[in-house]
Amino acid sequence: MIHAVVFDVGECLVDETREYGTWADWLGVPRHTFHAVFGAVIAQGRDYRETFQEFRSGFDLYEEREKRAATGQPESFGEEDLYEDVRPAFRQLRADGLWLGIAGNQTVRAGRILRELFSDDVDLIGTSDDWGASKPDAEFFKRVAAVVPFEVGEILYVGDRCDNDIKPARQAGMHTALVHRGPWASIQWNSTEAKELPTFRIESLDELAVRLDEFNASMR
Repeated sequence: MIHAVVFDVGECLVDETREYGTWADWLGVPRHTFHAVFGAVIAQGRDYRETFQEFRSGFDLYEEREKRAATGQPESFGEEDLYEDVRPAFRQLRADGLWLGIAGNQTVRAGRILRELFSDDVDLIGTSDDWGASKPDAEFFKRVAAVVPFEVGEILYVGDRCDNDIKPARQAGMHTALVHRGPWASIQWNSTEAKELPTFRIESLDELAVRLDEFNASMR
C-alpha cells in the first residue's frame, strides 16, 4: 500500500511560466524566442540549462542567480504561481491520512520559499541544495527514502518528467505518478517510458486521492 506522497516542485506544484519569462528578460531576448529554444532543447533530450548557452556562451546559471539577487531580481515564486489544484489536493490527501512531502531540485532560496508556503501542509520539505544531491541521481532518492517514515515501496513520487522523476524514482523502488503539464510532460507524454513506467498517469493532482484509494483498496 502507499502511505506517503512526495511531490516534485517545478511544473508539478509551481507553474514556472513567470520565472522563465524573467530569465528571458535577464538575457535580453524575447520571451517567445526563449521559450521556443527551451522547448527545442528539451525535445532533443538535452539538459534545459543548455538553453542559456544558446543565447550566451559560457553562461553560468549559479553565478547569474547570484547576480540577479544582487540587483534585487532574485528568482522567486509565490502563491500566485501554484497550480490551482495544489491546495485542494493537499487538503484531501491529508484528510485521507497520507504522509506528505516535497522534494525537488531547488536552491536554498527556493527551499525557504517552499517552507513559507507549505510548512503547515506537509511533513517534509527537502531540496537538492539541502542534501547535496540532485535528480536524477540515485542519491537524491536515497535521501528521500531515508527521511520518509515508511518503506520505499510505500512511497509515491509525483513529478512531471520521465527522465528526472519517474524513471529514477521507480529504480529506487518507489511508486510514481506522472502529471501531464509543463513542457517536459507535454513532450514526453506519448513516449513509451511515459506510458509504461508510472504507476499512475494523471491530468491533475485532484485525481490522486481517488487513484490512491483505489490502489490501496486493491492491495488489501
